[in-house]
Amino acid sequence: MKTGKKISGGIYHKARKKKKYELDRQPRIVKLGERKMKKIKIRGGKYKTVLLSTNIANVVIPGKKSEKLKIKNVLETPPNRFLARQNVLMKSSIIETEKGRARITNRPSQEGSVQAVLIEESQ
Repeated sequence: MKTGKKISGGIYHKARKKKKYELDRQPRIVKLGERKMKKIKIRGGKYKTVLLSTNIANVVIPGKKSEKLKIKNVLETPPNRFLARQNVLMKSSIIETEKGRARITNRPSQEGSVQAVLIEESQ
């Protein structure tokens, strides 16, 4: 049977429309480039600072403290390989920094920064 249809062939109607707080927002795509941020209004009259583009990441180096490093390139994005070609920064993306390769550990579109862990040091 087709989904959303009754056995008789009729269609199911929604009980109600979505309320304002149930609506989705437009997806934010964080690109590699000059740092750009935006404030969006959230529930409760507060604001959230979100990232639109950046070229700096807070990279944790195992056994040492974290450093702010410049992002050179997006090497790969496991969920979608086409996003790496467009230099889109998202969680689990592998980026190339000044010290080597790093994996992004946070969601840059939800927060105002890029956090990463160094996985391979360059010689």
